[in-house]
Amino acid sequence: MPNLKELKNRQVSVKSTQKITRAMQMVAAAKLSKAQESAQSARPYASRLATVMGNLLQSVEGGSDAPKLMVGSGKSEIYLLVVATADRGLCGAFNSNIIKLATKELKELLSDGKEVKILCIGKKGYDLLRRNYKDNIVDFISLKEIKNISYPEAANVGNKVVKMFDEGNFDVCKLFYSSFKSVISQIPISKQLIPLEFNNDFKDDEEKDPALSSKAIYDYEPEEADVMEELLPLNLNIQIFQGLLENAASEQGSRMSAMDNATRNAGDMINKLTLQYNRTRQAIITKELIEIISGAEAL
Repeated sequence: MPNLKELKNRQVSVKSTQKITRAMQMVAAAKLSKAQESAQSARPYASRLATVMGNLLQSVEGGSDAPKLMVGSGKSEIYLLVVATADRGLCGAFNSNIIKLATKELKELLSDGKEVKILCIGKKGYDLLRRNYKDNIVDFISLKEIKNISYPEAANVGNKVVKMFDEGNFDVCKLFYSSFKSVISQIPISKQLIPLEFNNDFKDDEEKDPALSSKAIYDYEPEEADVMEELLPLNLNIQIFQGLLENAASEQGSRMSAMDNATRNAGDMINKLTLQYNRTRQAIITKELIEIISGAEAL
């Protein structure tokens, strides 16, 4: 049984930890508001751009002059997995859920005899993946010094991906990140970037505005080839930018939830330690009284 001093030191230690987790929860809550607003603001633009690209894809599908960035290299032997995670921990299962999804697809591709390359965004994902797939990692990008994710950071990643594709380093590119739903719900998803895969998740917008539908007919000025030359790299960068913004909101939401649970658990532990301390103190006092009474009776 621990003595009173050990129990008291344990109480002080847990109370100090509780103060830290409560502070981290408040900081995450403050950051979440801005990150959530940025993620939600980017969704309509990314969705409508994806709709335009989907219509372009349908119009040039099967054409010999279709850009490779849109239709791919014609092969599917080499895959590039862009895995976006956080640079910091203490955010619950946020990082591990993304890694689980990426690892599951990676294993399936390897079992099918495909060659897989990994581009890591975020130190936590890099640390988790390099344990078993160090030879598959081709690059690592850290955004630890970036306080607020902006478009240039996404453009740097997009330009790197486009350069690798132009050099023939891969055939198919997929992006892994966590989509923000709420403070307690962040869903890891996989999105194919190259070749372009049309998948509009914002069907409510289509019902409100038929022009957003994938079945809408467009006339392009200038020609479609000129439009695609400008929009394809932009669309790639925007999809990556949206993924990074969703990740930022998901990270703060997951951290806020994790720190709230940690604060509650610390409170429960403090209550148990207090009860144990009082019982131990009472037992010691009772023992001392018995010894005093027994000594007095012996005299």
